[in-house]
Amino acid sequence: MIHRYRRKFLRLGLLVAFVAAHVGAFANDADRVLVIRNANSPISRAVSDDYARRRDVHNVLNITCPDAAIDALAETIDFAAYRRDIEKPLRTFLLSHPGIDFIVLTKGIPIRLRGAGQANGVEWFSLDSHLAALNYEKIPEAIRVDIEDPDYRAVYLFLAHRTFHAQAWANRFWSSNEPFSHARFGGYLVTRLDGYTETDAKALTTRSLQAEQRIKDGKKPEGEILLNVAPKLGFTDKALQPYGILAEKPAPGTTARITSEKAHLGDLNSDMQLAADRLKARDVPVELETEHFIGNRTGLMGYLSWGSNDPTYDAVGYRGLTFSPGALADTAVSTSGRTFLAAQGVQAPIMDQLGQSLVADLIAQGVTGVKGYADEPLVQAIASPSILFDRYTRGWTLAESFYAASALVGWEDIVIGDPLARAYPRP
Repeated sequence: MIHRYRRKFLRLGLLVAFVAAHVGAFANDADRVLVIRNANSPISRAVSDDYARRRDVHNVLNITCPDAAIDALAETIDFAAYRRDIEKPLRTFLLSHPGIDFIVLTKGIPIRLRGAGQANGVEWFSLDSHLAALNYEKIPEAIRVDIEDPDYRAVYLFLAHRTFHAQAWANRFWSSNEPFSHARFGGYLVTRLDGYTETDAKALTTRSLQAEQRIKDGKKPEGEILLNVAPKLGFTDKALQPYGILAEKPAPGTTARITSEKAHLGDLNSDMQLAADRLKARDVPVELETEHFIGNRTGLMGYLSWGSNDPTYDAVGYRGLTFSPGALADTAVSTSGRTFLAAQGVQAPIMDQLGQSLVADLIAQGVTGVKGYADEPLVQAIASPSILFDRYTRGWTLAESFYAASALVGWEDIVIGDPLARAYPRP
């Protein structure tokens, strides 16, 4: 009897310790965040200081580089300058701060790398995604991904007499059921506070805190999740979703390959169908639109579409979408994150002649978190809706939800928003 009671008290003690450790971890989420501010950019300083104050973040790193908040050319930085001015001081900081899991970049820090030694000079890579894969090369289990689609950049490559080849990393946090930590998965969850204006960038934090307050007040999120299928782009087998680039996982030290985007266009449509099924089963408000592009919806809690790649796309309707605090979004658009600057201080984007929709519009229209792409990512890189909205509606953070749903790092992805944002209570 004595031994049995001792075992019960031991188990109880372990349970109390486990709960206390996790409550402590949740309470100190801000200590897991590093904010990076560009000392050369008044807007970067203002946005970073605002976020650090309101989120009680004490880890702040000053770097010095051209101000991407006022100059379109400065949105791209040479790889050598990036290594010297951003990566080097960041590595030094991280050596003495091993508890960092989330890195927050701020408006005014470049979004793209030039001359990263890949893609034969025809591709710009996301600075944010490059940081997300920091030190992946030192992880024995990390898997490189060769991207060799013969249809990819075909016109540019033909004119340049080149063959496309690039590399990324398979995201080690892909489809995880375990919350993120750098110690467990390697890399970092990198997000950015950005938008057309300083006001837009700061509003991301405001909406994050508003959504969090609703949880504290015991209120449910308001609004539905809109999943907008483009049926003309086809379907695959819903039972095979979400599609993973490592369907047959290579052995450590080997390389996976992506050789076709066209074969997987239908996966995104079918994954939206799966996401709708799963959300409905849990009584999460969701609408699956399978006929044409939907615009002018208000108070959405989530959004995923083909954006301007939808054959029935309506630009006015796209700019008529509005969101409730805490809402997340993604669009399957090649260069949706190509710029976060506006022409002459108005919302019309300076690069709109490219003809592709921008996620910066959705930020101005009230979204709390959104994923965009610095250049062509292939459809395999778009956030899996069945993972993204499943994790988020189960109480995961914005950063964990986006990264769990993203197959690649060291690639084209740019995740916008407060990494700690939550709109649904933790389990």
